Amino acid sequence: MELSAREQEAKRLVDAWSDHILRLAWTWLPTPADAPDVVQNVLLKRLEHGGRFPTPEAERAWMVRVTINECKNLRRSLWRRREVPLEEAARQSAPARQDTDLLEEIRKLPQKDREVLVLYYYEGYSTDELAAFWKMRPDAVRMRLSRARAKLKVRLEGTEYESHS
Repeated sequence: MELSAREQEAKRLVDAWSDHILRLAWTWLPTPADAPDVVQNVLLKRLEHGGRFPTPEAERAWMVRVTINECKNLRRSLWRRREVPLEEAARQSAPARQDTDLLEEIRKLPQKDREVLVLYYYEGYSTDELAAFWKMRPDAVRMRLSRARAKLKVRLEGTEYESHS
């Protein structure tokens, strides 16, 4: 059975982007379990967008921006949905401590630091590309990256990652 053009495009988007979007969303969201919802929403928006991008870099920038916006929207809606009276919150037990890995440590950093580390190391953006994306100077991006690495290094000291650096 042959796929329609729309089905072929949907398959291409899933194959090309689902892992990237998932990783980026996972670092932005307070609950990693919400990341698949972001993937689905972003891929659907891309299908609805329909148009072609002049370069693969332009499509990549669009996907990253839409993913970040979806995460921000979800974070806002999660905040509103999870409001509970103070008495009820006091009865809730604390979440169980989970084993942490490198991405979990990155998730604990401030949003600005997470963003630059994930986009640079996991998504492969250069500092020049990030500078253009954020409309700032490349040296400012490099400084942000340096500060984020320093914060991550402090977090990783005394862990299994310290011996690998």
